[in-house]
Amino acid sequence: MRHPGAAMMLSVVAYDREVMTIPTPTVTRTWTCILFDLDGTITDSAGGITKTLVSAFIELGIPVPDADQLLSYVGPPILDAFRDINGLNPEQALEALAVYRVHYQRDGELDSAVFPGIAGLIKDLHRAGIPLAVATSKPELAARRILDHFGLAQYFDVISGASEDESLSAKADVITQALERLGEAGTDLTHVVMVGDRGHDIVGAAASDIPTIMVEWGYGSPAESKGALAIVHSVDQLRSLLLS
Repeated sequence: MRHPGAAMMLSVVAYDREVMTIPTPTVTRTWTCILFDLDGTITDSAGGITKTLVSAFIELGIPVPDADQLLSYVGPPILDAFRDINGLNPEQALEALAVYRVHYQRDGELDSAVFPGIAGLIKDLHRAGIPLAVATSKPELAARRILDHFGLAQYFDVISGASEDESLSAKADVITQALERLGEAGTDLTHVVMVGDRGHDIVGAAASDIPTIMVEWGYGSPAESKGALAIVHSVDQLRSLLLS
């Protein structure tokens, strides 16, 4: 499905990273649906995830990476990270995932916070009648528990996440699942936008011809912003793009 939102015209001027000033772009059309990533976009969850990883690595006898390396696990599917970053074979990665999940559900799942201003923006988007969805590589049941914990689940028409066995975990697949569920509910998908913080959000959304607004308060690096429709450093800037 081709989403015309991918051709949105933005008024964006030069971005000066040295002084960290990012002019606010202006969207020329109204979005008919907005997809949100969870970790690093809605919630600041790095502490709980990295703490859980340390516990899992110690139990598994795997050397614990430094803080910067641990952050690279936040966002992408954890199973993929165990294979790609740690070099574990498929059987070892599944064992590591099982150990990680035990620690995460017990100690790390709710060890997070909603980024300042995000809850208010989500509520305002809901009041404006814009259908909202979460598309996350985190297991769907965990995502629901987290959003319920923070009182935000009620504002989303769809919560799409990874399957428990990780057979569905790639961002492109999670986004496709979200779009299918939205379509079944009769949602207008002509102008959809993704809001995320990592390069895999951009790539995953592009697979469905959906543009991505990248937020700088998450865990991605500037190098990951290639292909983003816009980059924002504040919730106010994001609001101006989503509620123009």
